[in-house]
Amino acid sequence: MEVGIVGLPNVGKSTIFNALTSANALAANYPFATIEPNVGVVNVPDARMARIQQYIPTDRLVPALLRIVDIAGIVRGASKGEGLGNKFLSHIREVDAILQVVRCFENSDIMHVDGAVDPIRDIETIDIELILADLETVTKVIDKQRRAAKSGDKEAIFATALLEKILAGLETGKPVRALGLDKPDEVKFIKILGLMTAKKVLYVANVDETDPEGKGPLVQKVQTHAAKEGSTVVVVCGKLEAELAELAPEDRLSMLHDLGMTEPSLNKLARAAYTMLGVQSYFTAGKIEVRAWTIPVGATAPQAAGVIHTDFEKGFIRAEIYHFDDLMEYKSEAAIKAAGRMRSEGKSYIFKDGDIAHFLFN
Repeated sequence: MEVGIVGLPNVGKSTIFNALTSANALAANYPFATIEPNVGVVNVPDARMARIQQYIPTDRLVPALLRIVDIAGIVRGASKGEGLGNKFLSHIREVDAILQVVRCFENSDIMHVDGAVDPIRDIETIDIELILADLETVTKVIDKQRRAAKSGDKEAIFATALLEKILAGLETGKPVRALGLDKPDEVKFIKILGLMTAKKVLYVANVDETDPEGKGPLVQKVQTHAAKEGSTVVVVCGKLEAELAELAPEDRLSMLHDLGMTEPSLNKLARAAYTMLGVQSYFTAGKIEVRAWTIPVGATAPQAAGVIHTDFEKGFIRAEIYHFDDLMEYKSEAAIKAAGRMRSEGKSYIFKDGDIAHFLFN
């Protein structure tokens, strides 16, 4: 699963990407410093893993991973090819969800592409460009579907009706994700079209050191906007997080303590992005490692086994399962079994976030 970091030039995208991934992507005070997308892999922090290790001693912890793509800054007119518009749009079509970095700080030394800081205007600039690009996509396919629908083709009739709804929404300035088109067949068709405004968005409010908790009016505007469309906001001070990322672990803990923080804000960002993708974690635990595995919400037991190895899914017999909460209560697998909380589940079992599993396969 991939999420793409987007935003106007000079809002802090690459700074936050660097801090997340320690990839040292180019971060500069001029537009289009990012031309080709930088890709990094981020650990998704999960405090449950260390707690599992307390009762199942192991050599290492292996967290879930998330791919982050730092995409070129967009400008007004990108849908018509302005700036790096065409490249931006092709890259954003390939990711599963969007992290939109919004500048929520004033700094006369860092120029804003539009001359002044206004987070809602910035959000609307990107929304408009993506909506215009999606309008072009829908317009190209709807006439063909209309013609096929006149002949009685059932698939074309369905597609035409759906495209009419999408077209009407886009023409009024609404992103596809705000149109309530969440039936499985609708979601599948929209994904095939590659509509960018259908992707979920997590807003990253980039603040300065004077407002690390995001109490200022600029962040509040973003919070209000996000609430209207059912999106989430994570407050991050990109400059501060970049400094933290460069420190040794013990120095990082000391700096966090001095700042009154229990963890870097980027940990919250990684978890929020992970949740936004509609995925969850289950664990395997043994002498070698405790590992978190990423599965879609609603995955069955064979599908969960398949993320370890395709042979596990093909030859699935059953899974021995208990939950993280069971381990916290009974302290050992032996005690869990004695209490009757270790379950044998078959192919129809739907995995829950926090399940701990042993698989039996042919």
